[in-house]
Amino acid sequence: MSKTSSPALLDPSIVFPAIKDAFIKLDPRQLIRNPVIFVTEVVAAFVSAIFIRDLIAGSGEAVFSGQIAAWLWFTVLFATFAEAVAEGRGRAQAESLKKTKSELVARRLKDGREEKIAATLLKLGDIVIVEAGELIPGDGEVIEGIASVNESAITGESAPVIRESGGDRSAVTGGTQVLSDWIKVKITVQPGSSFVDRMIALIEGAERQKTPNEIALSILLSGLTLVFLIVVVSTWGLAGYSGTLVSVTVLAALLVTLIPTTIGGLLSAIGIAGMDRLLRFNVVATSGRAVEAAGDVDTLLLDKTGTITFGNRMASEFLSVPGVDAHELAEAALLASLGDDTPEGRSIVALANGTYGVATPDITPDLVVPFAAETRLSGCDIGGRRLRKGAVDSVRNFTGLTEAECPPAFRQAVDKVARSGGTPLAVASGNKLLGVIHLKDIVKPGIKERFAELRAMGIRTVMVTGDNPVTAAAIASEAGVDDFLAEAKPEDKLAYIRDQQRGGRLVAMCGDGTNDAPALAQADVGVAMQTGTQAAREAANMVDLDSSPTKLIEIVEIGKQLLMTRGALTTFSIANDVAKYFAIIPALFVVTYPQLAALNIMALGSPKSAILSAVIFNALIIIALIPLALKGVSYRPAGAATLLRRNLLIYGLGGLVLPFAGIKLIDLAVVFLHLV
Repeated sequence: MSKTSSPALLDPSIVFPAIKDAFIKLDPRQLIRNPVIFVTEVVAAFVSAIFIRDLIAGSGEAVFSGQIAAWLWFTVLFATFAEAVAEGRGRAQAESLKKTKSELVARRLKDGREEKIAATLLKLGDIVIVEAGELIPGDGEVIEGIASVNESAITGESAPVIRESGGDRSAVTGGTQVLSDWIKVKITVQPGSSFVDRMIALIEGAERQKTPNEIALSILLSGLTLVFLIVVVSTWGLAGYSGTLVSVTVLAALLVTLIPTTIGGLLSAIGIAGMDRLLRFNVVATSGRAVEAAGDVDTLLLDKTGTITFGNRMASEFLSVPGVDAHELAEAALLASLGDDTPEGRSIVALANGTYGVATPDITPDLVVPFAAETRLSGCDIGGRRLRKGAVDSVRNFTGLTEAECPPAFRQAVDKVARSGGTPLAVASGNKLLGVIHLKDIVKPGIKERFAELRAMGIRTVMVTGDNPVTAAAIASEAGVDDFLAEAKPEDKLAYIRDQQRGGRLVAMCGDGTNDAPALAQADVGVAMQTGTQAAREAANMVDLDSSPTKLIEIVEIGKQLLMTRGALTTFSIANDVAKYFAIIPALFVVTYPQLAALNIMALGSPKSAILSAVIFNALIIIALIPLALKGVSYRPAGAATLLRRNLLIYGLGGLVLPFAGIKLIDLAVVFLHLV
């Protein structure tokens, strides 16, 4: 599994454009989506007006109100800067995708003739031919031929993939290169709205809907803002009642320092950074809701064919009958498969070449009997031998033998393969049965260990397949899934997911076929394989460019990391606000109420230095936490109680202690520099 290259955390090529974008995001029409920072901007504008008034009046308060206004604007800018940096990192990823787009020339087939046109002029339904060394001009489906395709520009993987007509491996992506043979492609997506175009738009825009948890957090932050607004107004009333002179500038600044600006300023950056981290694992998320939901997934459905297995049945062993040497059977199977250009036929030749050391002879085409769907046989008539390979009943009919006349060892081999969930093919020479070829769905390597990791994370894995229960049970056991759903039709997958969701579970679905599309659309997290069909990729809210079903481990970890990061910074922000309240209020009222000196543990220089120090700290802490928001809190598998204790001990305690130390140090600097 590859990871796309990622820019450094604060790469200059990202930071400098982000500074410009931070100013653009000051537009109130954009900022109103973040109530906390919007309030901060309104207060900053209000204090700026007071500064201008003081400046015109020649008041000595102009220096103080000017400094407060400047730091309040810095607070808003640092918040918009955090979001701009997160979006900038996504745009940097998009640039690598743009490199895959160029002015391609397509070889369109029209009225039996071939014509060259610009790829941008292609229309839905056009047929193009692509040969070795050429780039595929647009997204489509292979309707004829088979070819090896280099998709590294899209997936980052150097190993080529096979694309062929029929089945779930027919989808091709514009901008990828054919390495061998040729294919005819039917354009299924209008140029300009291809898969790559949509990925670039998604990444550059970083647009996402707010998730339920994020909406709840926004409501909490808005509520806290309202509470502290009431507190500040009450403080004004208390100051007036006690005879303490507290300026409007101080009260406005006090409001900003007390409302949860830290998490408010970083909330958008956390969500966008989560999508960016997915992209670095070659997963494109079209929904922020899906990224967050991945953190709470407890059931995972995986389509078998093309997801858990490679998708094509492959020859795994030759079972010869008594009196027939294994090498003889392998040679006969190879010769009989020369006319079979299906993936199964090619795998038989590969097994004979590799495991049994049988060389492929150079024979004339007239000796080969091509595979035909009607006869379900292929063969070779060479040296007086009539070799045939195919379905058991077809080969038996070719030999003229009844089932009872077949050798017992042959029948036992057929039964053994069938019981294991495989597909038996028979091999014969004339009227003599030589043995059986075991075809099986090959489980992708390392998948069992990865499913064990998912199980350790509390995620139950369920394989869904159209195979019969015997075959499904064999593959499920080999793959190590917790359960399986056999003979599953698209509506069965959909019903299963809905049933799980009614039970309060969050469901993820991995698939690659058109028949998986309804389930991918219904699942809370739908992950389509890049090698899958266009319908599957359209229905899902994530696309795995590596086509690795166990990528969900990384997806879940990133989802959990997003939730943990938001929880940690929220804990820090609220504790931070509480600490600032008890750090500032005593300093403001200690003159009027000397008894508050006992609470003024930091011995701040003056009420003005206290409020200015708090405002400066409030701005600086946001930019100090940007790297954590972008990188995320380290994920470690743990229960909710353990995570809560960790948050309280690290971020809660840190949020309480850090403001006292930070504000005191800034206060010393403010007094030393005579800023107030």
